[in-house]
Amino acid sequence: MDKREKELITRAKTGDETSFELLIEGCKTKAYNIAWRYMRNEQDALDALQESFIKVFRHLGKFKGESSFDTWVYRIVVNTCNDMLRKNSNLKIVTTIYEKEEEEPIVKVPDPGPTPWEALERKEKSQFLLDCIETLHPDQKEIIVLRDIQGFSYQELTEILDCSIGTVKSRINRARKRLKQVIMEHNEKNFV
Repeated sequence: MDKREKELITRAKTGDETSFELLIEGCKTKAYNIAWRYMRNEQDALDALQESFIKVFRHLGKFKGESSFDTWVYRIVVNTCNDMLRKNSNLKIVTTIYEKEEEEPIVKVPDPGPTPWEALERKEKSQFLLDCIETLHPDQKEIIVLRDIQGFSYQELTEILDCSIGTVKSRINRARKRLKQVIMEHNEKNFV
């Protein structure tokens, strides 16, 4: 934790809202991404994020600085999402698509991105993988999302999940094996 972050935390603990906002600003994008991966819907993710930030503000006095502030926030986001999913096990996954008609561009610039077919194939593969992840046990889903999708280090995961590095590695291994099994079972069904 750097000196500036320590100062912001100290001021935020005394009720300085500007310092709190600056602290949250640095981690809100990754926190939202975590919430979205758990909730799979923008509105529910935003609700979870808002609830998490309220908890962070209320419990800031309990933050001891043993981990980075960001890691502490991510742990609260994960716990809040898990709580919301347990309470609302009937949450529906909704995907919203917005379309805008665009005018003809004045200057045409070649697009180095994928073709529409390549983009569709990539999207379908991603959706398939997310659907497979959804079938995992919540603990397995949690570790896959945090490690393989969000990219947290083993050390960060020990702090977020409040467990030893050995437990983290074991959970990752079991979750990846189960995910592989789910994918293989799906592929076997489709080729029979």
